[in-house]
Amino acid sequence: MHLPQTLLPACIASLLLLAHPTQAGAAFKNLGTNKGWDGANEENKGTVEVDTKIFYSEPSSLKMTQVFDPDYDGRYHSEVYKEDVYKLGDSGAYGFRFRLDESWDFADDQSYNLAQFIADFKGSGCDDYVPTTMVGLKGSRLYTRLKMGSACDSDLKSFDDLPEVTAGEWHQVVLLADWRNDDTGSYVVWYDGKKVVDERNLATTVDEKEAFQFRVGLYANGWHDDKGMKGSQGTRTVWYDDIAVGSTIQDVSSNGLDGSNGSNSSGGSNGRKGTCTPRRRQRRSNKAKRSKNRRSSG
Repeated sequence: MHLPQTLLPACIASLLLLAHPTQAGAAFKNLGTNKGWDGANEENKGTVEVDTKIFYSEPSSLKMTQVFDPDYDGRYHSEVYKEDVYKLGDSGAYGFRFRLDESWDFADDQSYNLAQFIADFKGSGCDDYVPTTMVGLKGSRLYTRLKMGSACDSDLKSFDDLPEVTAGEWHQVVLLADWRNDDTGSYVVWYDGKKVVDERNLATTVDEKEAFQFRVGLYANGWHDDKGMKGSQGTRTVWYDDIAVGSTIQDVSSNGLDGSNGSNSSGGSNGRKGTCTPRRRQRRSNKAKRSKNRRSSG
């Protein structure tokens, strides 16, 4: 096949992208142990423990517990984290399994975060550590959100009406994202193998270029944000297993996922024989589409 000289630069660029695909850091897999993490965050009476009795995959799971304290006004994190999982412009896949304590009380309808991406924006003028994408519970339903704009002056896009979560059973969450600050991003979420979010052509992260952590664990954010606990269940426990970071679905899930081809959504050719299409250049951040709901706090 002979290609016109005018197409050669685009073809070479596409081949280089295939040889060196964009990914969100080195592949990471953890089967519910305390090994391989860059750190843990246990605030106030919160704990992170290895549990060899309750797990999805041998040999163990990570047991995250938080306890409400009426005399404490700080935050309630019980998490482990992996550093440098993505920067602006990366693409990646992320997965984890979780199990709520079988006595989990959904009646209070408060928020409990299960996983988040967060970075340290020192000198930004707002909180040093600001979360962007989050996955958690609102009442009995799964929810997730994206944050775009700047770290201190951001817009939120929330997905609240997701499936209900049952207590005492293992569930799986898988995320696939093109992290962009303009309308070339994408964000796809699977819950127990079913696609529940499929958003394309939107901003998926903030304008800053700091590297993000991937944190998994219980963050009882409702206790802090609502300035108190609703209901009467002051001790909350969540177990985690099969936690992974990679560049494709196969890196983070061995199960079949609805509507997945196993790769991220960016790049590739337009399917016409004998032509190559370069990836669309990322627009400047001031052209990013913003939602009407402007908020700056995590």
